Amino acid sequence: MIVTNLNKYLFFFFLLFVVKDISAQSTDLFDADVKPKLISRQFTFTEGPAVDKKGNIFFTDQPNNKIWEYDINGKLSVFMNNAGRANGMYFDKKGNLIACADEHDQLWKIKKDGKVKVLVKDFKGLRLNGPNDVWVHPNGNIYFTDPYYQRPYWTRTKPDMDNQKVFYLPKGKDQPIALEDSLVRPNGIVGTPDGKRLYVADIGGNKTYSYTINTDGTLSNRRVFIEQGADGITLDERGNLYLSGNGITIYNPEGKKIGHISIDEPWSANVCFGGKNKNVLFITASTAIYTVQMNVKGVE
Repeated sequence: MIVTNLNKYLFFFFLLFVVKDISAQSTDLFDADVKPKLISRQFTFTEGPAVDKKGNIFFTDQPNNKIWEYDINGKLSVFMNNAGRANGMYFDKKGNLIACADEHDQLWKIKKDGKVKVLVKDFKGLRLNGPNDVWVHPNGNIYFTDPYYQRPYWTRTKPDMDNQKVFYLPKGKDQPIALEDSLVRPNGIVGTPDGKRLYVADIGGNKTYSYTINTDGTLSNRRVFIEQGADGITLDERGNLYLSGNGITIYNPEGKKIGHISIDEPWSANVCFGGKNKNVLFITASTAIYTVQMNVKGVE
């Protein structure tokens, strides 16, 4: 009986240690007592946040066809009108803004002066579904998702292609390569800073996948990383993955849920890190934008 009771006490203290450890993992990324800060609610639907080298954040108000800038000093300004109905965006190393411009289902490169170059306009003569989110590899290669969401500003009512794909655009090329066509509706995409791993959120299949990026740019070793889909996604310096949708859900590099940030909006569409020290989480959520001060930095 003494041994049995001792085992019970040891097990009880073990549970306390585990619960405490899980709680610490959930809260050391940010102060759980501080609510996300509402920056502005003057938009129709916000999307596609991307951060430049200085920490300024650019995001889209897609229905109003604008790209906005939220700079490191907290100033909001319109960067671009007639923005191709831009959705997901990402900065390359030269400071160009790569944008999923789904007004005409293209991939754009927007220079600092606002001049546009169309990088991709079709796939083997077929119109893309509607480029949604994009990530630029450290070597300049581009990866983007191409789900089909019927837009009110389109004249077509069905896709040209049978599948919804993940594409790879080699640096300097104008024709993308289809890497993945078995996902239900691929959406958010992000890679690790070493360029060796890619994450793709299948919002339609409610899963997030992990891939190895091969030296030739192709993908291999696909595995289900998380049994949860997402809209936009991002990574922090610890390798934690942030999934947007119902607020922001955070998973560690092993795929274990370690935190959640609630946002008082119908939908949180996308997320990135920004600010002078890249430690401010920036969230596009329905008609608004929010920030959360973090204890970790982003890697984008």
